[in-house]
Amino acid sequence: MAPLNAALLPVAGGPAPQSSLEELKTRARKPGEAAFFYFDHHFQYNAVKILPGEYYVANENLVIMTVLGSCIAACLWDSRMRTGGMNHFMLPDGDSADISGRYGSYAMELLINEMLKLGARRESMQAKIFGGAQVMHNFTTMNVGERNTKFVIDYLHTERIPVVSEDVLDIYPRKVCFFPVTGKAMVKRLAHAHPETLVAQEVKGNVVAVAQKTAGGSVDLF
Repeated sequence: MAPLNAALLPVAGGPAPQSSLEELKTRARKPGEAAFFYFDHHFQYNAVKILPGEYYVANENLVIMTVLGSCIAACLWDSRMRTGGMNHFMLPDGDSADISGRYGSYAMELLINEMLKLGARRESMQAKIFGGAQVMHNFTTMNVGERNTKFVIDYLHTERIPVVSEDVLDIYPRKVCFFPVTGKAMVKRLAHAHPETLVAQEVKGNVVAVAQKTAGGSVDLF
């Protein structure tokens, strides 16, 4: 494993490091790590977009975002190290032979391990969780959103990581923005006219299309 770049380590009481957009785009990526970087004009921050099955962990100034239907995004933060990360998983568990961030059991383990690699400690982590919506009426028999939500709550309880904030279940898709240095999370509930399209795009992992199709009629919760 390559040594950590000292320039990217947080300094107590000092400003958080920040990479240029070009540096972020050209940095080597790990399996499952998000790689879609852009400049977010709303927040005036460099941003990384998390697709289903992906994660991202950072201790520098940027915003991590995703769009959720029945999927779950867990945001973990260590205030001591000013390090945070987000994942986006689709189902609680999969085939034991399929090691993929699409499944919560692997996605949570991966997120925590990547946090630890940047100096975070399990006992000082806190969590914010989002998603788990029932975006289609005929999904009631599957309860995918409920299963995902129960899984992440139980998992975090077992790991003794407190959930300090959540916006889960209900019927609304969500856009989530997370700032890994400060631990601040923002969620926007999205209105959508065609929930079938949202589900289809989420399954395909096309978060860009989801955002475009659900951009209208949104409400900022915080």
